[in-house]
Amino acid sequence: MNTIRGALALTVSLAAFPAAAADLEVTHWWTSGGEAAAVAEFARLFEERTEHEWVDGAIAGSGNTARPIMISRITGGDPMGATQFNHGRQAEELVEAGLMRDLTDLAEAGKWREVVNPPSLLDSCTLDGHVYCVPVNIHSWQWLWLSDKAFAEAGIPVPTNWEEFVAAAPALEAAGKVPLALGQQAWQQAGLFATLVISLLPDDIYLSVYRDKDAEIAAGADMAQIFAALDTARGLAAKSTVQEWNQATNMLITGAAGGQVMGDWAQGEFAMAGQVAGQDYHCLPGLGDKPVLTTGGDAFYFPLVRDDDVADAQADLAEVILSPEAQVAFNLKKGSLPVRGDVDLDAANDCMRKGLEILAAGTAMPDINQLIDSDTRTRIEDLLVEFFADPSYAPEEAQERFAGIIGDAR
Repeated sequence: MNTIRGALALTVSLAAFPAAAADLEVTHWWTSGGEAAAVAEFARLFEERTEHEWVDGAIAGSGNTARPIMISRITGGDPMGATQFNHGRQAEELVEAGLMRDLTDLAEAGKWREVVNPPSLLDSCTLDGHVYCVPVNIHSWQWLWLSDKAFAEAGIPVPTNWEEFVAAAPALEAAGKVPLALGQQAWQQAGLFATLVISLLPDDIYLSVYRDKDAEIAAGADMAQIFAALDTARGLAAKSTVQEWNQATNMLITGAAGGQVMGDWAQGEFAMAGQVAGQDYHCLPGLGDKPVLTTGGDAFYFPLVRDDDVADAQADLAEVILSPEAQVAFNLKKGSLPVRGDVDLDAANDCMRKGLEILAAGTAMPDINQLIDSDTRTRIEDLLVEFFADPSYAPEEAQERFAGIIGDAR
């Protein structure tokens, strides 16, 4: 912020004038068709309900691309008005450095503790008893998306679980299909891996590895099964050459691939293509093996700013994001679930209803980003990039390295 603008903000504050309209720059990485349509709902409601302007700061690429840019701006003294991070520990160091706005007063006034469900979402925004972010949605990775067109053209039924999906691979390949669509990016490979862990093993194994950082369990026989499954997945995705996740989803939409392991945000792409859940595509939460989802997702943080008008706009945006109308409008287009437990989702499709039922049953688990720090996540992603890039990289060798990473994690 330049000196003139800072001085003006101080003068306005001292004169006790009412808050003026402000331009609020909002940075995020929602750039696919479905994501852009969803975030446009936040922008629309923000501008309809306030005097402020939403200045869209979309950063193309994944969160791995966007986060370093966002962090660099905040630490470099050029903060945006609001910025997206995932639920968990991604912004922890920024909060500890005193660079993020404390939202505790807003949370108490808005009774966020009473409306945010599950409570772990707000817990992930809380450090030392203070709230620093606004939960936006509930995203879960544990979905196997299936193309009805691909399986029909291969002459086989749509699978009902991971084992059936693997068994269907030869028929898909004979029909010229890629069995498993997978973008060539670290976060997608890491998401697939973690989904195999939580979907194919008991919950206590998942928690022992990621929450308790138990290196012995990470090196054990249960996790060996997962690395064997990952080896299988590597073969199923060998001919998937796309980079972006939405390009992989488009392979299902066009019938070029049979399945994709991806978060529920994939629904936004199916919706943009006019496809209907249960008719054009099917979805298997927990890979069809168990009804489990993680409560990951997105949250907005508000960097500290010196302009009082921008600060007022931040508070107004926080209120809009958690409003019932915004929660419904955004999440129906994003494919995610609302963070409010009191909103009407009669328009939810079959896949969203499956997610809501799992959430209502209380079987949701914490997301990996809520359990491990950024350094550990990066090391795991680096390992998986190497594993997928080298077919000769043995699963046993990868597991040994993984166990060492978990043993060093905090």
